[in-house]
Amino acid sequence: MKYLTYTLIIVLIIGWILGFLIFKILGGLIHLLLVLAVILIIYNWFLARKTKN
Repeated sequence: MKYLTYTLIIVLIIGWILGFLIFKILGGLIHLLLVLAVILIIYNWFLARKTKN
């Protein structure tokens, strides 16, 4: 599950960068992808902290 989350984060960030540079029309969707990537990073960080304790 850990690697799946990291893979999803990377895909979302790459999609955001490509969309921001290539597709100016889909700006709202691209920023939504960035927000999802950040939320997943924070979620994964909290999940990793919980398993260490």
